[in-house]
Amino acid sequence: TDEIMQQEIRPLVAVDIIEQLHRQFAILSGGRGKDGAPIITFPEFAGFSDIPDEDFLNVVTYLTSIPSLEAASIGFIIIIDRRRDKWSAVKASLTRIAGAFPGNLQLVFVLRPSRFIQRAIADIGIKLYRDDFKMKVPIIMLNSVSDLHGYIDKSQLTRELGGTLEYGHSQWIHHRTAIENFAMTVKTTAQMLQTFGTDLAETELPNDVQCTEELLSSHTDHHSKLKDELKLAVKQGATLLTCIREPVTRSANSKLSPDELENVATVERLLAQLDETEKAFDQFWTKHHLKLEQCLQLRHFEHDFREVKLTLDNLMETQAGFADIGDSVTRVENLLKEQKHLEEKGQEPLEKAQSLALHGEQLIQNNHYAVDSIRPKCVELRRICDDFTNETKKKYDILGKSLELHKQLDKASQWCEAGIYLLASQAVDKCQSQEGAETALVEIEKFLVTAKEHQLSNPKEFYNQFDMILTPEIKANAQRIVQKLEDVQEMFDKRQVSLKKLAAKQTRPVQPVAPHPESSPKRASPKITRPAAVENTSYHFQVRNYVQHKCSETGQIEKCISTSPGHIINELIETERVYVEELQSIIEGYASEMDNPNLVHLIPSALQNKKEVLFGNLPEIYDFHNRHEIENCIENPELLARCFLKRKEDLQIYEKYCQNKPRSEALWRQCGDSIFFQECQRKLDHKLSLDAYLLKPVQRITKYQLLLKEMLKCSKNSEGTAELEEALATMLDIIKSVNDSMHQIAITGYEGDVSELGKLLMQGSFNVWTDHKKGHNKVKDLARFKPMQRHLFLYTKMLLFCKKREENTDGHEKTASYSFKNSLKMSTVGITENVKGDNKKFEIWYNGREEVYIIQASSVELKNTWISEIRKVLTGQLEACR
Repeated sequence: TDEIMQQEIRPLVAVDIIEQLHRQFAILSGGRGKDGAPIITFPEFAGFSDIPDEDFLNVVTYLTSIPSLEAASIGFIIIIDRRRDKWSAVKASLTRIAGAFPGNLQLVFVLRPSRFIQRAIADIGIKLYRDDFKMKVPIIMLNSVSDLHGYIDKSQLTRELGGTLEYGHSQWIHHRTAIENFAMTVKTTAQMLQTFGTDLAETELPNDVQCTEELLSSHTDHHSKLKDELKLAVKQGATLLTCIREPVTRSANSKLSPDELENVATVERLLAQLDETEKAFDQFWTKHHLKLEQCLQLRHFEHDFREVKLTLDNLMETQAGFADIGDSVTRVENLLKEQKHLEEKGQEPLEKAQSLALHGEQLIQNNHYAVDSIRPKCVELRRICDDFTNETKKKYDILGKSLELHKQLDKASQWCEAGIYLLASQAVDKCQSQEGAETALVEIEKFLVTAKEHQLSNPKEFYNQFDMILTPEIKANAQRIVQKLEDVQEMFDKRQVSLKKLAAKQTRPVQPVAPHPESSPKRASPKITRPAAVENTSYHFQVRNYVQHKCSETGQIEKCISTSPGHIINELIETERVYVEELQSIIEGYASEMDNPNLVHLIPSALQNKKEVLFGNLPEIYDFHNRHEIENCIENPELLARCFLKRKEDLQIYEKYCQNKPRSEALWRQCGDSIFFQECQRKLDHKLSLDAYLLKPVQRITKYQLLLKEMLKCSKNSEGTAELEEALATMLDIIKSVNDSMHQIAITGYEGDVSELGKLLMQGSFNVWTDHKKGHNKVKDLARFKPMQRHLFLYTKMLLFCKKREENTDGHEKTASYSFKNSLKMSTVGITENVKGDNKKFEIWYNGREEVYIIQASSVELKNTWISEIRKVLTGQLEACR
């Protein structure tokens, strides 16, 4: 309250008393005494005694506030001109000045009445009443202005007092109002810059390109307007300075009075202050503008990254689908063409990815603030590019080997066919003679030499060379061809033996024997076909699909068995037993040991008398679970839901434990590395430290709802399903209550007692616009334009508006706190469901729409949930009133 009152009190300015100043019953001409004391003149004024005390005090107070503190500390010289008046006017003037003058006085000069009788009366009166005036300074009565010149130099007196000092009262008032108006302009401008700077500092950076562009444009426009106002203010000050210096500029012989010099110094000081403010603001704006531009660069980078990443992922997925290595030369050649087409198709996205990664590196080199976000994305882009290139090379290698293999198999098969044709085409009658037999042998030997070209004479070497692509189908086909080669080779061996005998010197005629060719000697070798391979391939796919189908069925059966109600109950009971044992070990191995006299000297001082802070209500949780009834459900799984519903209220102890958890963690960070805890851990033979076990209750309370969900899946449409659904809803409500309470304890700045606001029903973050009927128009416009990020807490009696802040605590992860900003009593609010066609917005108004809050949720579902909860509160209040 004191601060508010001090803000409302401000010194008098000329515009406040402009009418009184124009009456000119007191003036500050700018003249000074010999020691620099400011001179205030009370010229002849017919109605001086009729001037209201308030007007007189305001004018005198204002005039004494104008000179510098240094000049005012010397003391003021007062000249009272009453040459044409009476002693009564002199007396009244001295009495009023003595009683109301707010500054230090040095001398008082009185130009006494010029008429003889009044002068005589004045001489007598001043002697009689001098003590009544209660002035601690001399009162010098003067007969004429020439007497005054003996005390004050003529150059410091106006022409009315026989001096040479130029003084125009209207111009003086004009200068004073202009200076004070300029000072107010400087102050207002500085406040506007400061407010804008504060808004900039509190601005949360958007997460998408459009919002970032809009924010950058909005801030830039606002900055340009403020710069224009700054220029106007500087121009105003320069013009004012020129006006004050105008006499000196007009005439070289003219000199400015001390007050005018002080006016010049004041304006120059205000201009310097304006310049400093502008420089500081420009420096801050440069940093903020750079950050906004970098934010926009980041959002563009992230947008491009998502698009390129999606394209690359599709490309990699397509590439992964090329698993076929072909079963013939034609098929492999087609696969190579498809692979080439995919490679060409991938060139553009790969180039985009490389270009984007290079752009990211440039952002990092330019000292972008989000290096930790950009660098991993650059690494990811290059990794995918390398993976695609490497995988493409690997595919080419495999398909190349496949092509080579199938070409060799085709050549081997063709060689066999040609060999069979050769054997069948050798005429029996020509081979009977020695010459014919030798000719046939030469043909066979010449043909056998070509067998080396096929490299199929060594099956083991063949398999080693093509092991990586030998599928069962290709291997079977290769084995058939190798076997065929062996058969043909055997046929040639037998034929050679026969021909060698015929080529030898014959002692008796040889009975001609017709050969049994595998094919007609007059018919060309048939083209090679592989119906067997095709059939095997088809069979392979049939078998594979069948196996996959069976595996899928088996997995479903196993999953159903593993999530049967009995299995879930057993898992729940077993984990519950382990959980209780762990709680017991913590209480006995740590909490109780803090009271052990033999270990007291090992306990850190910061931990003394803080056992309940470190462990919270853990003993209460242990006592609760130690009396568990879950074992009774092992034979009757349908009792599980009733067990949880029965213990609904008791499970609220977890809310108390979770509320204390931040205090416990802070204390552990301070004392966790002490010898005391190390000794306790060694005795318990625990692999994990105490803080891991103190997290068990938080993990346990979330485990129940998971088990209930699994139970509900396997018990769908069976007896007890309704109770299971109710139990699951209960556990989810408890977890929500725990979560809400964790947020509630982080509220700061609320002077009341939160516990008096009723039950906490909802809490969450929203965009909020405010509109106040009584507010300034500019404030209202700005409020409508820029949303505030607010975290709302809905109680049965009050709606709190808070600002979420995240702070690092001792180098650990960020913790949220909620700074209180405003509150609305639920008994005086109203609600409007839809605002301007936006189905995510709703409106809360207060005190008959004097204050309106437009609230935007992140989704329609969230908005509807809040509206429903608020309407329940309002309906409940209405029913209570009825």
